[in-house]
Parts: sequence; structure tokens; C-alpha cells
Amino acid sequence: MAEFVHINPEDNVAVSIRPISAGSELKVDGISVRLREDIPQGHKFALFSLKKGADIIKYGCRIGHATREIAAGEWVHSHNMATNLSAELEYRYSPSHPALKRRETESFLGYLRSDGRAATRNELWIIPTVGCVNDIAKALVRENQDLVQGSIEGLYSFPHPFGCSQTGEDHRMTRKLLAALVRHPNAGGVLVLSLGCENLTHEQFLTELGSYDRERVRFLICQDTEDELEDGRKLLMELSDYAGRFQRQPLGVDKLLIGMKCGGSDGLSGITANPVVGRLSDRLISEGGSTVLTEVPEMFGAEEMLLPRCENEEVFRKASDMLNGFKEYFLSHHEQVYENPSPGNKEGGITTLEDKSCGCVQKGGRAPIVDVLGYAESAKKQGLSLLWGPGNDLVSATNLTAAGCQLILFTTGRGTPFGAPAPTMKLSSNDSLAKRKKNWIDFNAGTVASSGESIESAAERLWNFVKEAASGKKTRSEEHDCREISIFKDGVIL
Repeated sequence: MAEFVHINPEDNVAVSIRPISAGSELKVDGISVRLREDIPQGHKFALFSLKKGADIIKYGCRIGHATREIAAGEWVHSHNMATNLSAELEYRYSPSHPALKRRETESFLGYLRSDGRAATRNELWIIPTVGCVNDIAKALVRENQDLVQGSIEGLYSFPHPFGCSQTGEDHRMTRKLLAALVRHPNAGGVLVLSLGCENLTHEQFLTELGSYDRERVRFLICQDTEDELEDGRKLLMELSDYAGRFQRQPLGVDKLLIGMKCGGSDGLSGITANPVVGRLSDRLISEGGSTVLTEVPEMFGAEEMLLPRCENEEVFRKASDMLNGFKEYFLSHHEQVYENPSPGNKEGGITTLEDKSCGCVQKGGRAPIVDVLGYAESAKKQGLSLLWGPGNDLVSATNLTAAGCQLILFTTGRGTPFGAPAPTMKLSSNDSLAKRKKNWIDFNAGTVASSGESIESAAERLWNFVKEAASGKKTRSEEHDCREISIFKDGVIL
């Protein structure tokens, strides 16, 4: 079984698939390398002697530079390399986006909404417009579980601390995100719960929401009613009657919109789980479906992989503006244009943000990029879209839900239990995590490293698993009732 992987012929480092001992003699694409020290799983080692300042090449891209001379066979990590990232860049459009071959559209069992969209769940949601009514929302959920019957699969609330004492973009982000959640197809019925004196007023929310189905969405202003729990139940009963009319039926996967996210990544994420998701993304798109890729700071350093795939100059301009705009966000806070990999990322073998980014964008496969979405903006075009947002896991997963994603694929090398409002599937990049955290992990892509399974074979397994999840099979986070939201603050919306 292989001990390492040399990702791209141009790379001057290779990555260990399992721990390799110092003194091991390796043959890497015809190059003889004797390891000078132990190399942990997921970490890099030099194939050649590198001078101080030399670029470190992985995935065929520059992921940083040597901060001192590095000998062949030496461990390459934060003690001897650093990022190349700097401020805003001027990007030039050099298109390279081969079209995917169209495939016959398969089906899943989903719910067809009155507006023609598909849903993978049929739930009742309570959306508080202000944190002051969070406990009322929780009480309504607790006291009305009898409404979860027939085709209705759950009753949930999504508390948050915002909705009042906010101004400007901060205020706009809150109402934009909450209104987007109200529109989500997985919610067969929605109760919007307000207090009555908050600065996110009922009138503002209606304006943000736009046209809506009055059978599907109801409003309750708690200060305007004598008994909010009694009146809330009446409204939930009406919503239950409406949502209960929907039943699962065969639908084409061209109606699926899947979000893609990674977190707690390790050195194997960009070699196993993320490329597997990338293959699935390409397949879904080739069958007429759509995917969304987010985490803008984790695109820094991987621009040469992404930007040539923009389908036209307008999309390229929007993508470049998004990248430079997020860099300006860092600069405006007197921070470097750099979002350090977390301590867990580094322990798993990721050294710089470029290292992380080049692995992260593997989830986007090779499909053309058809659109760039602002924060909490609904996906509109068939194919692969980029979504403005940070790397924070819960903020990003909430944002993907707001974009309309009915499922989220979340790859991880370290593990995490959280779930977004949309079913959130956890994909392990390594066997150890999958075995150790069976209550968190839905799918193991670590077999690509441990047993030599091909990316294509693992992607076929994932494809079948995704269709099952879209048809109602619960994810681990759903089984453990992990559902929450987080709203991004202090940013600029595209």
C-alpha cells in the first residue's frame, strides 16, 4: 500500500498518507528520497533541496515559500515555510473551462413545492426576527410536537441573538439571512415570530421577504397577542395542515442544489474527501443539477485554479471583485490578508492558507463557474456558483442554507458535530476519524488513502449516499438534533 502521494508532477513536495519513519528510502516518480525525520500523516516532505525563498509547490500551485534552506527528505511545515499571500491583486481573465458531458438525469424521492422547487425534507420552521423571543420559539417547538405526523418530518426553531440595536450593513445582513431562511424549500410551513418593538420591524421584514405564499408563511407579533403560545399553536396547526399535503415523489436530480463546505481539515482533505466531493459536484451538474462553493478566504492562493473556469468575463469580474472585496475586509480591520489555518489544521498537515485553499477548492470539481452570489443570495443559475462568505463553519453552512441548498456536504479531517438547518452530511478524509467518531461521520472518504480506492469509486459511493439522504435518510447531525444558525456580522454584502 502506498505511503505517500505526489499530487502533481510539478510539485516539489509529496504528502504522507500514513506516518513514515526517518531513514525510509522512498521512490517518488523516479526520484529517490531518504527521509531525514519522521513525517506525520498528511504532512509534506521535500523531494529536492530548496533554497531559502524558493516556492513550495503542491497541487501544481505555489502554497508558500521556504524560510530557510530545506534539504531533500526534510519535513516541510510551519517551522521552515511561510505564506506568499499579500494584499489585493489584479486578475486577468484567461478562460479554460471545458464543458462537462451531459448525462442522463437520475431521480430521488423529494417534495415538489408549489413554486416548482424541490425539497429533501418537509418540516415546520419557526424563525425569530429578534433574540428576545427565542425562548417563546423554543416553547412552541416543545409544546407542539404532536403536529409532527404524516409527511411532516419535524418542527424546529432557529434562535439567534440579533434583530435589534443594529444599524447599516449589520442590520441588513440579519434581515436578509432570516428572510432567505423563510424562503427555503425544506420548510413546508414557516412561522415568523416577532416581539413587536425591535428595529427589525414587521414592515421591514415583509419588504425583505417579497412575495410569499400566505398558506405557507404566517406571522405572530407577541406584543400584539394576549397569549402567544395559544395563538402560536393555532398558526402552527394551520401550517401543519398545509405542509401535510406534500408527499415524497420521484423527482429528477436536476432539481437538487447542494452546498459544499469543509472544516477541521487535515493534510488528507485535499487528497481524499474534497476531490471526491468535486467528482460528485461534476456529476450532479452533468445531470442538470447545481452546487454552491463558499469560504472566500479559503480561495485565496487558489485563484489560478478557479478564475479561469468562469464561464464569461462578467462572472470573472464578479469573482475577482468578491476575492479582492474580502481582502479589503481584512485590510479595513488592520489585519493581514490571511486567515491562518487553525491549530487543528496545522496539526493535520496544512501549513499556509494557500495550502488549505488549494485543497479546499477541490470540492468544486472542474465544472465552469456560472455565477457569483452575495451573502444569503439565492442561487439562480444551473451549474456551479461561488457564494460570498467567510470560512467559519456554522456561518458558512447557514449561508449555504440561505442560498437554497437542500443538502450540505461537509468534509473534515478532525470532525465536528454541528448541523445547519439543511441536512449536513459529514465526510471524513481519513479512516481514523471515521472509526473514532461514528456518531458524527456519515461517509468515509479516507479509503482513497488507506486502501487505494479510486476517487471515481468513492464518488460513486457518495452519489448513492446523497440520493438516499435527499430521499429522506437522516444525517448524523439530524439524528442527534444538531440544527442551528449563525449570522455573519460586520461585513460588506456583494
